[in-house]
Amino acid sequence: MIYELRQYECLPGKLAAVVERFRREVAPLWKEMEIQCLGFWTTAVGPNDQTLHYILAWRSLADRDARWQTFVQDPRWQAAKANTELAGPLVARISNILMRPANVMEIAEPAKQIFCAPDR
Repeated sequence: MIYELRQYECLPGKLAAVVERFRREVAPLWKEMEIQCLGFWTTAVGPNDQTLHYILAWRSLADRDARWQTFVQDPRWQAAKANTELAGPLVARISNILMRPANVMEIAEPAKQIFCAPDR
């Protein structure tokens, strides 16, 4: 398995809109596309409390590349992104890290269903 940590540094005051976009628009697409999301987090203590973090689980790098391209090219995602950014962008910066498990302890199995219910 490959795990991807993605972080969205939101523009001031836009975190709630980004969370809502994931909840309403992205989660249903990911479920349909069988993209496994392990969870979403917001920053409780740290340098930027306007950051959304989430982790995706992939079978391989090839699986990640194929599924992610399908997602970003999907017209429904493109329309949702455009519609939610009519008043301007929501995110200042996106970063991602692809990780593989270190042999320290057993990694929990990914969820069978996508969990996309971050705090409001």
